[in-house]
Amino acid sequence: MSRPRIVIVGAGFAGYRTARVLSRLTRHRAQITLLNPTDYFLYLPLLPQVAAGILEPRRVTVSLSGTLPGVRLVLGEAESIDLDGRTVHCTGPEGDPGTLPFDRLVLAAGSVNKLLPVPGVAEHAHGFRGLPEALYLRDHVTRQLELAAAEDDPRTCSARCTFVVVGAGYTGTEVAAQGKLFTDAQTRRRPLKPRWLLLDIADRVLPELDERLSRTADKVLRERGVDVRTGTSVKEATPGGVLLSDGEFIDTRTLVWCVGVRPDPLAESLELPMERGRLLVDPHLQVPGRPELFACGDAAAVPDLERPGSYTPMTAQHAWRQGKVAARNVAASLGMGERGVYHHRDMGFAVDLGGVKAAANPLGVPLSGVAAGAVTRGYHLAAMPGNRVRVAADWLLDAVLPRQTVQLGLVRSWAVPLDTASPELVRAPGGAQSQGRQARTNGGAPATKQTGGAPVRNRPGGAPAGKRSAEPPGPVKRSGTPAEGDS
Repeated sequence: MSRPRIVIVGAGFAGYRTARVLSRLTRHRAQITLLNPTDYFLYLPLLPQVAAGILEPRRVTVSLSGTLPGVRLVLGEAESIDLDGRTVHCTGPEGDPGTLPFDRLVLAAGSVNKLLPVPGVAEHAHGFRGLPEALYLRDHVTRQLELAAAEDDPRTCSARCTFVVVGAGYTGTEVAAQGKLFTDAQTRRRPLKPRWLLLDIADRVLPELDERLSRTADKVLRERGVDVRTGTSVKEATPGGVLLSDGEFIDTRTLVWCVGVRPDPLAESLELPMERGRLLVDPHLQVPGRPELFACGDAAAVPDLERPGSYTPMTAQHAWRQGKVAARNVAASLGMGERGVYHHRDMGFAVDLGGVKAAANPLGVPLSGVAAGAVTRGYHLAAMPGNRVRVAADWLLDAVLPRQTVQLGLVRSWAVPLDTASPELVRAPGGAQSQGRQARTNGGAPATKQTGGAPVRNRPGGAPAGKRSAEPPGPVKRSGTPAEGDS
């Protein structure tokens, strides 16, 4: 008798945990296939430290084949899913098509950058969802400071030393906090004054967290010199800067887009009941009417049993725990064990603000300063499924040695477009869709296309900016709902 075939799409927090637990539960009684564009699991919470030169890139990656015994890894991207035919159609890293048959399918495709209809953002901003984007930002920031040091024009020098981060959720707050320390370290012996701006349409930073954590983070950022502007966002992005919603124009060559994330567009292609782009599932993480289909993580709208009528937010904590429940229920559907419901109790949050500073509330106890920093780093070491010793060693070296501030030039601006459904991949020179599916905007229409054949000019970090339009743009309507899913 042939073994049942289980296909897991995506190896983020939810997909990786599902594969790991399933491997242990099935004990080779099922054929488990993991489809993912890369051969590693990315520990996203530490990505800002990669961009700030604290951690080497491989420290935040965990080998899939090396940590998932009994799981077959298939490199590629899911292009479409045929539920009736029980097959996943995918494209490999070299453009070759493939088909994966399944008896059980776990959709854990994750999320992509969330775009808003703001003119110029798709062309001139960069997201922060994948390792290529973090590497690009680290090189780009270093390059801007080096160019500024050799610049004779004071206005251009100031623009290159100005860095704008949009979105004051987890990611944006950490990027701004770590980035300020990174640029301060590089300019200690240079007559440059790096300026960081953190913008958010909400009335406070970290709006999704407890107000005490928000106040702690805001205080640390302002004391460090970050210009925090709440109730403010971007009206237009241009090659030479950004126009803010209050009418002020900021000269800059750097725009980091951290307004949140949205589910991978793959979920919408199934034409099943959705909730704001996420696939509706029951508390067992199973799609109603489709016993062969499970979903978890950012791709799934999971009922929050703590708050009836609502759904769990798109965070790494939920994705990691949902992966374990999904694995148990998939195994139970094949006669291996009993299924259960997803029930999550809030254990608190931690936001690393760089140095020894952090904001945390483990088990509801608010902490700040050195104590919060120790708890935050301890949590990350405990949560990481690998590389703990290497990460701790990098932290120790960063505490006693100066950071290496050189740009390697491995990732160029045109290789990491904001409008992509594959932020974990670098776009190839040929611009092949197999090297990164194009994402779609919230309205369903494709955003402005980015060519993949040659470097895009007049972008932050590219060629010198051209002249700005003499006429300011008209007002742009923004959604009244806050960005969700900044995990």
